[in-house]
Amino acid sequence: MTSESSPSASSTSESSSSTPVLSATGIRKQFFGVEVLHGVSLEVHAGTVHGLVGENGAGKSTLMKIIAGVHRRDGGEMRIDNRVVDFSHPVEAGRAGVATVFQEFNLLPDRSVAQNVYLGREPRRRGLVDVKTMRTKTQALLDDLGVEGITPDAKVGWLTVAEQQIVEIIKALSVDARVIAMDEPTAALSDNEVAVLYRVIDTLKSTGVAIIYVSHRLQEIFDLCDTITVLKDGAQVLSQPRSELDQTRLVRAMVGRPISAFFPDPEPGTEIGDTVLEVRGGGNEQLDGIDLQLRAGEILGVAGLQGSGRSELLSALFGVEPFTRGHVRMRGLPISIRSARQGVRKGLALVTEDRKGTGLVLSQSILDNALLAIRSVFPSRTRDMRAKIPGILESLEVISRNSAQEVRALSGGNQQKVVLAKWLATSPQVVFLDEPTRGIDVGAKVAVYRLIRELARRGVAIILVSSELPEVLGMADRILCMADGRIAGELPPSATEEEVLALAIGTEAQVVSDDAQTVSRR
Repeated sequence: MTSESSPSASSTSESSSSTPVLSATGIRKQFFGVEVLHGVSLEVHAGTVHGLVGENGAGKSTLMKIIAGVHRRDGGEMRIDNRVVDFSHPVEAGRAGVATVFQEFNLLPDRSVAQNVYLGREPRRRGLVDVKTMRTKTQALLDDLGVEGITPDAKVGWLTVAEQQIVEIIKALSVDARVIAMDEPTAALSDNEVAVLYRVIDTLKSTGVAIIYVSHRLQEIFDLCDTITVLKDGAQVLSQPRSELDQTRLVRAMVGRPISAFFPDPEPGTEIGDTVLEVRGGGNEQLDGIDLQLRAGEILGVAGLQGSGRSELLSALFGVEPFTRGHVRMRGLPISIRSARQGVRKGLALVTEDRKGTGLVLSQSILDNALLAIRSVFPSRTRDMRAKIPGILESLEVISRNSAQEVRALSGGNQQKVVLAKWLATSPQVVFLDEPTRGIDVGAKVAVYRLIRELARRGVAIILVSSELPEVLGMADRILCMADGRIAGELPPSATEEEVLALAIGTEAQVVSDDAQTVSRR
Protein backbone atom coordinates (compact mmCIF):
# COMPACT_ATOMS: atom_id res chain seq x y z
CA MET A 1 0.00 0.00 0.00
CA THR A 2 1.53 3.30 -1.00
CA SER A 3 0.96 6.70 0.49
CA GLU A 4 -0.62 7.91 -2.73
CA SER A 5 -3.55 5.53 -2.18
CA SER A 6 -3.94 6.38 1.47
CA PRO A 7 -5.97 9.04 3.19
CA SER A 8 -4.20 12.31 3.66
CA ALA A 9 -2.19 12.46 6.87
CA SER A 10 -1.46 16.03 7.78
CA SER A 11 0.68 16.65 10.81
CA THR A 12 -0.81 20.09 11.37
CA SER A 13 -4.54 20.52 11.32
CA GLU A 14 -7.16 22.63 13.00
CA SER A 15 -8.26 19.65 15.09
CA SER A 16 -4.75 18.81 16.27
CA SER A 17 -4.30 22.29 17.77
CA SER A 18 -7.48 22.04 19.85
CA THR A 19 -8.11 20.22 23.11
CA PRO A 20 -7.45 16.49 22.59
CA VAL A 21 -10.39 14.10 22.72
CA LEU A 22 -8.26 11.73 24.79
CA SER A 23 -5.14 12.53 26.75
CA ALA A 24 -3.10 10.21 28.91
CA THR A 25 -0.37 11.76 31.06
CA GLY A 26 2.35 9.94 33.01
CA ILE A 27 0.58 6.56 32.86
CA ARG A 28 2.21 3.92 35.06
CA LYS A 29 1.32 0.26 35.52
CA GLN A 30 2.73 -2.55 37.65
CA PHE A 31 2.21 -6.30 37.52
CA PHE A 32 3.34 -8.33 40.57
CA GLY A 33 5.49 -5.45 41.76
CA VAL A 34 7.24 -4.94 38.43
CA GLU A 35 6.53 -1.66 36.64
CA VAL A 36 5.82 -2.24 32.94
CA LEU A 37 4.75 1.29 31.97
CA HIS A 38 6.97 4.15 33.10
CA GLY A 39 5.09 7.43 32.83
CA VAL A 40 3.77 7.16 29.26
CA SER A 41 1.84 10.10 27.77
CA LEU A 42 -0.42 10.23 24.72
CA GLU A 43 -2.73 12.80 23.11
CA VAL A 44 -5.30 11.95 20.44
CA HIS A 45 -7.22 14.68 18.59
CA ALA A 46 -10.50 14.56 16.74
CA GLY A 47 -10.21 13.62 13.08
CA THR A 48 -6.62 12.38 13.38
CA VAL A 49 -4.82 9.03 13.55
CA HIS A 50 -2.21 8.56 16.27
CA GLY A 51 0.22 5.72 15.57
CA LEU A 52 1.55 3.65 18.47
CA VAL A 53 4.59 1.51 17.66
CA GLY A 54 7.27 -0.50 19.41
CA GLU A 55 8.63 -4.00 19.68
CA ASN A 56 6.66 -6.77 21.37
CA GLY A 57 6.93 -6.18 25.10
CA ALA A 58 7.31 -2.42 24.66
CA GLY A 59 4.07 -1.76 26.55
CA LYS A 60 1.67 -1.02 23.68
CA SER A 61 -0.89 -3.67 24.66
CA THR A 62 -0.81 -2.65 28.31
CA LEU A 63 -1.44 1.00 27.42
CA MET A 64 -4.23 -0.01 25.04
CA LYS A 65 -5.90 -2.09 27.76
CA ILE A 66 -5.72 0.78 30.23
CA ILE A 67 -7.38 3.06 27.67
CA ALA A 68 -9.99 0.34 26.99
CA GLY A 69 -10.76 -0.17 30.69
CA VAL A 70 -9.39 -3.73 30.81
CA HIS A 71 -6.61 -2.70 33.25
CA ARG A 72 -6.60 0.13 35.79
CA ARG A 73 -3.59 2.41 35.82
CA ASP A 74 -1.37 2.65 38.91
CA GLY A 75 -0.30 6.22 38.26
CA GLY A 76 -0.85 9.17 35.97
CA GLU A 77 -4.01 10.72 34.66
CA MET A 78 -6.40 10.14 31.77
CA ARG A 79 -8.87 12.67 30.42
CA ILE A 80 -11.72 12.59 27.90
CA ASP A 81 -12.57 16.08 26.62
CA ASN A 82 -10.44 17.45 29.46
CA ARG A 83 -12.53 15.54 32.05
CA VAL A 84 -10.60 13.14 34.30
CA VAL A 85 -11.71 9.51 33.87
CA ASP A 86 -10.74 6.28 35.58
CA PHE A 87 -12.16 3.22 33.84
CA SER A 88 -12.52 0.00 35.84
CA HIS A 89 -14.33 -1.91 33.07
CA PRO A 90 -14.60 -1.75 29.24
CA VAL A 91 -18.29 -0.87 29.62
CA GLU A 92 -17.27 2.35 31.39
CA ALA A 93 -14.84 3.15 28.57
CA GLY A 94 -17.60 2.54 26.03
CA ARG A 95 -19.97 4.88 27.86
CA ALA A 96 -17.29 7.56 27.77
CA GLY A 97 -16.93 7.13 23.99
CA VAL A 98 -13.80 4.95 23.86
CA ALA A 99 -13.88 1.67 21.91
CA THR A 100 -11.11 -0.79 21.06
CA VAL A 101 -10.92 -3.22 18.15
CA PHE A 102 -8.54 -5.96 19.34
CA GLN A 103 -6.85 -8.56 17.12
CA GLU A 104 -9.14 -11.23 18.58
CA PHE A 105 -12.65 -10.14 17.65
CA ASN A 106 -15.46 -10.22 20.20
CA LEU A 107 -18.17 -11.42 17.81
CA LEU A 108 -20.72 -14.25 17.83
CA PRO A 109 -20.37 -16.09 14.49
CA ASP A 110 -23.85 -17.63 14.53
CA ARG A 111 -25.61 -14.27 14.91
CA SER A 112 -26.27 -11.61 12.31
CA VAL A 113 -24.33 -8.39 11.84
CA ALA A 114 -27.14 -6.35 13.41
CA GLN A 115 -27.40 -8.73 16.38
CA ASN A 116 -23.67 -8.44 17.00
CA VAL A 117 -23.64 -4.65 16.67
CA TYR A 118 -26.40 -4.24 19.26
CA LEU A 119 -25.57 -7.25 21.44
CA GLY A 120 -26.77 -6.48 24.97
CA ARG A 121 -28.17 -3.12 23.83
CA GLU A 122 -30.99 -4.30 21.58
CA PRO A 123 -33.61 -1.63 20.85
CA ARG A 124 -36.98 -2.70 22.26
CA ARG A 125 -40.59 -2.02 21.55
CA ARG A 126 -43.34 -3.14 23.90
CA GLY A 127 -40.84 -5.30 25.75
CA LEU A 128 -39.63 -7.17 22.66
CA VAL A 129 -36.51 -6.73 20.57
CA ASP A 130 -37.25 -4.24 17.79
CA VAL A 131 -35.58 -6.15 14.93
CA LYS A 132 -36.63 -3.65 12.28
CA THR A 133 -35.08 -0.70 14.11
CA MET A 134 -31.92 -2.70 14.80
CA ARG A 135 -31.55 -3.53 11.11
CA THR A 136 -32.27 0.05 10.03
CA LYS A 137 -29.72 1.52 12.41
CA THR A 138 -27.08 -1.02 11.38
CA GLN A 139 -27.66 -0.28 7.70
CA ALA A 140 -27.36 3.45 8.41
CA LEU A 141 -23.97 2.86 10.07
CA LEU A 142 -22.79 0.78 7.11
CA ASP A 143 -23.96 3.49 4.73
CA ASP A 144 -22.19 6.19 6.73
CA LEU A 145 -18.90 4.32 6.27
CA GLY A 146 -19.59 3.66 2.60
CA VAL A 147 -19.42 -0.10 3.17
CA GLU A 148 -20.88 -2.30 0.46
CA GLY A 149 -21.34 -6.05 0.42
CA ILE A 150 -22.29 -6.40 4.10
CA THR A 151 -25.96 -6.56 5.08
CA PRO A 152 -27.46 -6.29 8.58
CA ASP A 153 -28.87 -9.83 8.26
CA ALA A 154 -25.64 -11.52 7.14
CA LYS A 155 -24.26 -14.11 9.55
CA VAL A 156 -20.96 -12.90 10.98
CA GLY A 157 -19.43 -16.37 10.63
CA TRP A 158 -19.84 -16.14 6.86
CA LEU A 159 -17.91 -12.87 6.60
CA THR A 160 -14.24 -12.44 5.76
CA VAL A 161 -11.79 -11.30 8.44
CA ALA A 162 -11.84 -7.78 6.96
CA GLU A 163 -15.63 -7.70 7.01
CA GLN A 164 -15.71 -8.90 10.61
CA GLN A 165 -13.31 -6.10 11.46
CA ILE A 166 -15.70 -3.61 9.90
CA VAL A 167 -18.48 -5.07 12.07
CA GLU A 168 -16.32 -4.38 15.13
CA ILE A 169 -15.87 -0.78 13.95
CA ILE A 170 -19.62 -0.48 13.36
CA LYS A 171 -20.18 -1.71 16.93
CA ALA A 172 -17.92 1.08 18.18
CA LEU A 173 -19.76 3.70 16.15
CA SER A 174 -23.15 2.42 17.36
CA VAL A 175 -22.29 3.63 20.88
CA ASP A 176 -21.11 7.01 19.54
CA ALA A 177 -17.43 6.19 20.06
CA ARG A 178 -15.30 9.28 19.71
CA VAL A 179 -12.04 7.37 20.10
CA ILE A 180 -11.43 4.03 18.36
CA ALA A 181 -8.24 2.12 19.12
CA MET A 182 -7.20 -0.48 16.53
CA ASP A 183 -4.73 -3.21 17.50
CA GLU A 184 -2.88 -4.68 14.48
CA PRO A 185 -5.97 -4.28 12.28
CA THR A 186 -4.32 -5.53 9.06
CA ALA A 187 -2.41 -8.52 10.45
CA ALA A 188 -4.69 -11.07 8.74
CA LEU A 189 -5.86 -8.99 5.75
CA SER A 190 -5.06 -9.27 2.06
CA ASP A 191 -3.89 -6.23 0.10
CA ASN A 192 -7.41 -5.58 -1.23
CA GLU A 193 -8.88 -5.83 2.26
CA VAL A 194 -6.23 -3.42 3.59
CA ALA A 195 -7.34 -0.92 0.95
CA VAL A 196 -10.91 -1.21 2.24
CA LEU A 197 -9.74 -0.54 5.80
CA TYR A 198 -7.80 2.51 4.60
CA ARG A 199 -11.00 3.92 3.10
CA VAL A 200 -12.94 3.22 6.30
CA ILE A 201 -10.30 5.01 8.36
CA ASP A 202 -10.40 7.95 5.95
CA THR A 203 -14.18 8.16 6.45
CA LEU A 204 -13.85 7.94 10.24
CA LYS A 205 -11.36 10.81 10.20
CA SER A 206 -13.67 12.95 8.11
CA THR A 207 -16.43 12.51 10.69
CA GLY A 208 -14.16 13.62 13.54
CA VAL A 209 -13.41 10.25 15.13
CA ALA A 210 -10.01 10.05 16.82
CA ILE A 211 -8.09 6.86 16.08
CA ILE A 212 -5.24 5.12 17.89
CA TYR A 213 -3.52 2.81 15.43
CA VAL A 214 -1.16 0.03 16.56
CA SER A 215 0.78 -1.82 13.86
CA HIS A 216 4.12 -3.48 13.14
CA ARG A 217 3.77 -2.48 9.48
CA LEU A 218 5.70 0.76 9.27
CA GLN A 219 4.40 1.62 5.81
CA GLU A 220 0.87 1.72 7.21
CA ILE A 221 2.01 3.93 10.06
CA PHE A 222 3.44 6.44 7.57
CA ASP A 223 0.44 6.11 5.24
CA LEU A 224 -2.21 6.70 7.86
CA CYS A 225 -0.92 8.47 10.93
CA ASP A 226 -0.70 12.16 11.74
CA THR A 227 1.37 11.65 14.88
CA ILE A 228 3.55 8.71 15.92
CA THR A 229 4.50 7.64 19.44
CA VAL A 230 7.23 5.06 20.07
CA LEU A 231 7.39 2.91 23.19
CA LYS A 232 10.46 0.91 24.20
CA ASP A 233 10.72 -1.22 27.34
CA GLY A 234 7.63 0.44 28.82
CA ALA A 235 8.90 3.98 28.32
CA GLN A 236 7.98 6.63 25.79
CA VAL A 237 11.04 7.44 23.69
CA LEU A 238 9.51 9.56 20.92
CA SER A 239 6.26 11.30 19.98
CA GLN A 240 6.26 13.53 16.91
CA PRO A 241 4.28 14.51 13.82
CA ARG A 242 4.70 11.96 11.06
CA SER A 243 6.04 14.66 8.72
CA GLU A 244 9.12 15.04 10.94
CA LEU A 245 10.02 11.34 10.86
CA ASP A 246 11.29 8.76 8.40
CA GLN A 247 11.52 4.98 8.68
CA THR A 248 15.23 5.01 9.51
CA ARG A 249 14.74 7.27 12.53
CA LEU A 250 11.59 5.43 13.62
CA VAL A 251 13.27 2.03 13.53
CA ARG A 252 16.30 3.33 15.42
CA ALA A 253 13.97 4.66 18.13
CA MET A 254 12.15 1.30 18.34
CA VAL A 255 15.08 -1.11 18.39
CA GLY A 256 18.23 0.96 18.79
CA ARG A 257 19.68 0.14 15.37
CA PRO A 258 19.21 1.50 11.84
CA ILE A 259 16.94 -0.08 9.24
CA SER A 260 20.03 -0.96 7.17
CA ALA A 261 20.87 -3.57 9.82
CA PHE A 262 17.60 -5.42 9.24
CA PHE A 263 18.87 -7.87 6.67
CA PRO A 264 22.05 -9.65 7.78
CA ASP A 265 24.67 -10.62 5.23
CA PRO A 266 25.12 -14.34 4.41
CA GLU A 267 26.87 -16.29 7.14
CA PRO A 268 30.58 -16.98 6.55
CA GLY A 269 30.95 -20.33 4.81
CA THR A 270 27.60 -20.16 3.02
CA GLU A 271 27.83 -21.78 -0.40
CA ILE A 272 25.15 -22.41 -3.00
CA GLY A 273 25.44 -26.04 -3.99
CA ASP A 274 23.78 -28.52 -6.30
CA THR A 275 20.12 -28.56 -7.28
CA VAL A 276 17.97 -30.04 -4.50
CA LEU A 277 14.49 -29.53 -5.93
CA GLU A 278 13.41 -29.12 -9.55
CA VAL A 279 9.97 -28.69 -11.14
CA ARG A 280 9.22 -28.82 -14.86
CA GLY A 281 5.78 -27.99 -16.25
CA GLY A 282 4.13 -28.18 -12.84
CA GLY A 283 0.47 -27.35 -12.61
CA ASN A 284 -2.85 -27.92 -10.85
CA GLU A 285 -6.13 -26.01 -10.58
CA GLN A 286 -4.36 -22.89 -9.28
CA LEU A 287 -0.97 -23.09 -11.03
CA ASP A 288 0.29 -23.65 -14.56
CA GLY A 289 3.64 -24.01 -16.33
CA ILE A 290 5.75 -23.91 -13.17
CA ASP A 291 9.46 -24.33 -13.94
CA LEU A 292 11.94 -23.79 -11.13
CA GLN A 293 15.18 -25.01 -9.64
CA LEU A 294 16.21 -24.70 -6.01
CA ARG A 295 19.76 -25.32 -4.86
CA ALA A 296 21.31 -26.24 -1.52
CA GLY A 297 22.14 -23.15 0.55
CA GLU A 298 20.06 -20.92 -1.70
CA ILE A 299 17.33 -18.48 -0.62
CA LEU A 300 14.87 -18.21 -3.49
CA GLY A 301 12.51 -15.27 -3.03
CA VAL A 302 8.99 -15.38 -4.46
CA ALA A 303 7.17 -12.09 -4.98
CA GLY A 304 3.82 -11.19 -6.50
CA LEU A 305 0.50 -9.57 -5.71
CA GLN A 306 -2.07 -11.15 -3.41
CA GLY A 307 -3.72 -14.02 -5.29
CA SER A 308 -0.84 -14.42 -7.75
CA GLY A 309 -0.23 -18.03 -6.68
CA ARG A 310 2.64 -17.59 -4.21
CA SER A 311 1.11 -19.56 -1.33
CA GLU A 312 -0.40 -22.06 -3.77
CA LEU A 313 3.10 -22.75 -5.12
CA LEU A 314 4.35 -23.70 -1.65
CA SER A 315 1.27 -25.84 -1.01
CA ALA A 316 1.88 -27.72 -4.28
CA LEU A 317 5.57 -28.30 -3.56
CA PHE A 318 4.81 -29.49 -0.01
CA GLY A 319 1.99 -31.81 -1.09
CA VAL A 320 -0.96 -30.01 0.51
CA GLU A 321 -2.46 -29.21 -2.92
CA PRO A 322 -0.12 -31.33 -5.06
CA PHE A 323 0.78 -30.82 -8.69
CA THR A 324 -1.48 -32.83 -10.97
CA ARG A 325 0.76 -32.40 -14.01
CA GLY A 326 4.43 -31.87 -14.69
CA HIS A 327 7.52 -33.47 -13.17
CA VAL A 328 9.22 -32.96 -9.78
CA ARG A 329 12.73 -34.15 -8.98
CA MET A 330 14.61 -34.12 -5.70
CA ARG A 331 18.39 -34.42 -5.95
CA GLY A 332 17.93 -35.66 -9.50
CA LEU A 333 15.44 -38.41 -8.69
CA PRO A 334 11.75 -38.22 -9.68
CA ILE A 335 9.39 -37.95 -6.74
CA SER A 336 5.64 -37.71 -6.24
CA ILE A 337 4.48 -35.84 -3.15
CA ARG A 338 0.74 -36.33 -2.67
CA SER A 339 0.34 -35.23 0.94
CA ALA A 340 1.96 -33.07 3.58
CA ARG A 341 3.03 -36.19 5.48
CA GLN A 342 4.91 -37.42 2.40
CA GLY A 343 6.48 -33.97 2.09
CA VAL A 344 7.84 -34.11 5.63
CA ARG A 345 9.20 -37.62 5.01
CA LYS A 346 11.03 -36.32 1.95
CA GLY A 347 12.76 -33.65 4.05
CA LEU A 348 10.42 -30.72 3.34
CA ALA A 349 9.02 -28.19 5.83
CA LEU A 350 6.32 -25.55 5.35
CA VAL A 351 5.95 -22.53 7.63
CA THR A 352 2.43 -21.36 6.76
CA GLU A 353 1.38 -17.70 6.72
CA ASP A 354 -1.32 -18.27 9.38
CA ARG A 355 0.67 -19.43 12.38
CA LYS A 356 -2.34 -19.36 14.74
CA GLY A 357 -4.69 -21.19 12.38
CA THR A 358 -2.41 -23.77 10.75
CA GLY A 359 0.98 -23.54 12.43
CA LEU A 360 0.20 -23.99 16.11
CA VAL A 361 -2.24 -25.50 18.57
CA LEU A 362 -2.70 -22.47 20.80
CA SER A 363 -4.14 -24.38 23.76
CA GLN A 364 -1.12 -26.69 23.95
CA SER A 365 2.29 -26.07 25.50
CA ILE A 366 5.40 -24.80 23.77
CA LEU A 367 6.96 -28.27 24.05
CA ASP A 368 3.93 -30.04 22.59
CA ASN A 369 3.81 -27.60 19.68
CA ALA A 370 7.51 -28.04 18.98
CA LEU A 371 6.94 -31.81 18.83
CA LEU A 372 3.86 -31.69 16.57
CA ALA A 373 5.58 -32.67 13.31
CA ILE A 374 7.81 -35.29 14.92
CA ARG A 375 4.91 -36.99 16.71
CA SER A 376 2.80 -37.00 13.57
CA VAL A 377 5.37 -38.22 11.04
CA PHE A 378 8.29 -39.73 13.00
CA PRO A 379 6.73 -40.94 16.27
CA SER A 380 9.68 -43.20 17.06
CA ARG A 381 11.90 -40.14 17.37
CA THR A 382 9.68 -38.38 19.90
CA ARG A 383 11.57 -39.43 23.04
CA ASP A 384 14.98 -38.40 21.69
CA MET A 385 13.66 -35.13 20.28
CA ARG A 386 11.88 -34.25 23.53
CA ALA A 387 15.32 -33.98 25.13
CA LYS A 388 16.63 -31.81 22.28
CA ILE A 389 13.73 -29.36 21.99
CA PRO A 390 14.86 -27.14 24.92
CA GLY A 391 18.18 -26.61 23.13
CA ILE A 392 16.40 -25.69 19.88
CA LEU A 393 14.11 -23.26 21.72
CA GLU A 394 17.13 -21.72 23.45
CA SER A 395 18.98 -21.32 20.15
CA LEU A 396 15.94 -19.49 18.77
CA GLU A 397 15.84 -17.28 21.88
CA VAL A 398 12.21 -18.08 22.63
CA ILE A 399 11.17 -15.93 25.59
CA SER A 400 8.81 -17.79 27.94
CA ARG A 401 8.44 -18.92 31.54
CA ASN A 402 9.22 -22.52 30.56
CA SER A 403 8.40 -25.03 27.81
CA ALA A 404 5.17 -26.03 29.61
CA GLN A 405 3.66 -22.57 29.07
CA GLU A 406 0.70 -22.43 26.66
CA VAL A 407 1.70 -21.07 23.26
CA ARG A 408 -1.29 -18.68 23.23
CA ALA A 409 0.40 -16.66 26.00
CA LEU A 410 3.47 -15.84 23.88
CA SER A 411 4.04 -12.77 21.75
CA GLY A 412 3.64 -13.10 17.99
CA GLY A 413 7.39 -13.22 17.47
CA ASN A 414 7.88 -15.98 20.03
CA GLN A 415 4.97 -17.95 18.58
CA GLN A 416 6.66 -17.79 15.18
CA LYS A 417 9.89 -19.07 16.71
CA VAL A 418 7.98 -22.06 18.12
CA VAL A 419 6.66 -22.79 14.61
CA LEU A 420 10.24 -22.72 13.34
CA ALA A 421 11.36 -24.99 16.19
CA LYS A 422 8.67 -27.50 15.17
CA TRP A 423 10.20 -27.77 11.72
CA LEU A 424 13.84 -27.60 12.78
CA ALA A 425 13.14 -30.69 14.87
CA THR A 426 12.58 -32.64 11.62
CA SER A 427 16.03 -31.67 10.22
CA PRO A 428 14.59 -30.53 6.86
CA GLN A 429 16.58 -30.31 3.62
CA VAL A 430 14.15 -27.80 2.10
CA VAL A 431 12.20 -25.12 3.98
CA PHE A 432 9.26 -23.20 2.51
CA LEU A 433 8.55 -19.93 4.33
CA ASP A 434 5.22 -18.21 3.67
CA GLU A 435 5.16 -14.68 5.15
CA PRO A 436 7.49 -15.74 8.00
CA THR A 437 7.62 -12.28 9.61
CA ARG A 438 3.95 -11.26 9.27
CA GLY A 439 2.62 -9.60 12.42
CA ILE A 440 5.86 -9.71 14.42
CA ASP A 441 7.91 -6.74 15.58
CA VAL A 442 11.11 -5.54 13.95
CA GLY A 443 13.37 -7.10 16.58
CA ALA A 444 11.78 -10.53 16.10
CA LYS A 445 12.05 -10.08 12.33
CA VAL A 446 15.81 -9.68 12.58
CA ALA A 447 16.00 -12.89 14.64
CA VAL A 448 14.06 -14.77 11.92
CA TYR A 449 16.34 -13.36 9.21
CA ARG A 450 19.39 -14.57 11.11
CA LEU A 451 17.88 -18.04 11.39
CA ILE A 452 17.22 -18.09 7.65
CA ARG A 453 20.85 -17.16 7.00
CA GLU A 454 22.04 -19.88 9.38
CA LEU A 455 19.88 -22.51 7.65
CA ALA A 456 21.35 -21.47 4.30
CA ARG A 457 24.87 -21.81 5.74
CA ARG A 458 24.02 -25.40 6.75
CA GLY A 459 23.06 -26.13 3.15
CA VAL A 460 19.28 -26.04 3.61
CA ALA A 461 17.44 -24.88 0.47
CA ILE A 462 14.87 -22.15 1.17
CA ILE A 463 11.94 -20.60 -0.66
CA LEU A 464 10.84 -17.31 0.91
CA VAL A 465 7.40 -15.91 0.04
CA SER A 466 6.74 -12.38 1.26
CA SER A 467 4.45 -9.44 0.54
CA GLU A 468 7.16 -7.09 1.83
CA LEU A 469 9.41 -6.36 -1.15
CA PRO A 470 12.32 -5.03 0.97
CA GLU A 471 12.32 -8.42 2.72
CA VAL A 472 12.55 -10.33 -0.56
CA LEU A 473 15.20 -8.00 -1.97
CA GLY A 474 17.17 -8.00 1.27
CA MET A 475 17.27 -11.78 1.75
CA ALA A 476 16.98 -13.58 -1.60
CA ASP A 477 19.75 -14.88 -3.86
CA ARG A 478 17.27 -14.95 -6.75
CA ILE A 479 13.72 -13.67 -7.10
CA LEU A 480 10.81 -15.26 -8.93
CA CYS A 481 7.81 -13.04 -9.67
CA MET A 482 4.40 -14.68 -9.93
CA ALA A 483 1.24 -13.48 -11.66
CA ASP A 484 -2.01 -15.36 -12.39
CA GLY A 485 -0.66 -18.70 -11.16
CA ARG A 486 2.45 -18.56 -13.35
CA ILE A 487 6.05 -17.53 -12.91
CA ALA A 488 6.17 -14.20 -14.75
CA GLY A 489 9.93 -13.80 -14.62
CA GLU A 490 13.16 -14.06 -12.66
CA LEU A 491 15.23 -11.23 -11.21
CA PRO A 492 18.62 -10.87 -9.50
CA PRO A 493 18.85 -9.64 -5.89
CA SER A 494 20.05 -6.27 -7.24
CA ALA A 495 16.59 -5.61 -8.72
CA THR A 496 14.53 -2.67 -7.51
CA GLU A 497 11.01 -2.71 -6.05
CA GLU A 498 9.78 -1.06 -9.25
CA GLU A 499 11.25 -3.87 -11.37
CA VAL A 500 9.62 -6.54 -9.19
CA LEU A 501 6.26 -4.79 -9.41
CA ALA A 502 6.61 -4.43 -13.19
CA LEU A 503 6.72 -8.22 -13.51
CA ALA A 504 4.05 -8.76 -10.85
CA ILE A 505 1.49 -6.57 -12.63
CA GLY A 506 2.52 -7.58 -16.15
CA THR A 507 3.90 -4.29 -17.45
CA GLU A 508 6.50 -4.42 -20.18
CA ALA A 509 9.22 -2.43 -18.44
CA GLN A 510 12.65 -3.83 -19.30
CA VAL A 511 14.46 -5.21 -16.28
CA VAL A 512 18.26 -5.24 -16.31
CA SER A 513 20.72 -6.80 -13.91
CA ASP A 514 24.04 -5.34 -12.71
CA ASP A 515 25.98 -6.84 -15.61
CA ALA A 516 23.53 -5.21 -18.07
CA GLN A 517 22.07 -8.52 -19.19
CA THR A 518 18.30 -8.57 -19.61
CA VAL A 519 16.69 -10.78 -17.01
CA SER A 520 14.51 -13.61 -18.29
CA ARG A 521 10.80 -12.93 -18.79
CA ARG A 522 8.45 -15.88 -19.04
